[in-house]
Amino acid sequence: MKTYGFAGPFRLIRVINRPYKFIRMIRNKWREIRAEFEQDIMDGVLPVGAKLPTGPDLAAAYQAGRHSVRRAITELAKEGLLSVEQGRGTFVQPRPVLEYTIGARTHLRSNLVAQGVDVTSEYLGVEQLQARQTIAADLGLEPDAPVIASRRMTLADGEPIAFGTLYHDASRFTEYPERRAVMGSVSAVYKSYGIDDYLRGSTEMNARPARAIEAQRLRQHPDMPVIVIRTVDTLLDGTPIACSRMIWSAARVKFNIPNKED
Repeated sequence: MKTYGFAGPFRLIRVINRPYKFIRMIRNKWREIRAEFEQDIMDGVLPVGAKLPTGPDLAAAYQAGRHSVRRAITELAKEGLLSVEQGRGTFVQPRPVLEYTIGARTHLRSNLVAQGVDVTSEYLGVEQLQARQTIAADLGLEPDAPVIASRRMTLADGEPIAFGTLYHDASRFTEYPERRAVMGSVSAVYKSYGIDDYLRGSTEMNARPARAIEAQRLRQHPDMPVIVIRTVDTLLDGTPIACSRMIWSAARVKFNIPNKED
C-alpha cells in the first residue's frame, strides 16, 4: 500500500487495482463547490451584485483545483445565478424570473412593468437603409425600399435582457427617430401618427448558441443560449407597420404563450 498526500480536505490512499477512488472524488469536487455557492446565494450570504474572488483565490479557499472552480462557476452561470463578464469578473445575479407574455397586444414595457420591473432602454443608433428581402417582405414593401432601422438595448432593473433592431417604412414614418427620442415609447410615437391601436401580427422564435458579441452585450455566460425573436406588428386591418429582430437573454427571461381557445 502506498500513500500520496494532496493539499485539500482529503488524502489519497491508493490500493492496488483500485485507482478510481481519487478520480471519482476529483470529478465530484466541482459539484460540492457549486452546491455551496448556490446555497450562499439563496441564503443571501452572496447578495445580488456581489463580485466573487478571483479563480486562484477561490481554488485556495475551497482547497480545490482551478478546473473544479471554473466548472462550478460555469454551471451556475448557465443557470443564470452568476454573470461572467470579460475583463470585470464574476458577479451574483438573480434567477431568471421575468416572464414575457406573447399575445395579440404584446407591449414590452407593460409586460415587465406589471411585474414591478424598472424597464429602461439604451440607444444604440439609427440609420436609414435599403430593406433586404426579408425585412421588405415583413413590411409589405418592395426590396431595397428605404427603411428606418432603430437599434436599442432593453434593460430590466439595470440588467440587459435584450437588444435588436426595429424597422419602419421610411416614407410612412418620417421623423420617427426624433419623435421616439422625445416621446419615450413606441406606442406614444404611433399615436402621433394617428395610430391608436395595433396588434402583434406574427412572432417567430428560435434558440441558438450565443455569439461572442451577443454574450458580451447581454453580460451572460458564453455557454448560455440566446432566443432570437422575429416579429411583425400590424394595424387592426392587418397592414404591417413595423418588424423587428431581437436577441433575448435566455438567462433572464422566460416566455409565456397563452393557449386561448376560440
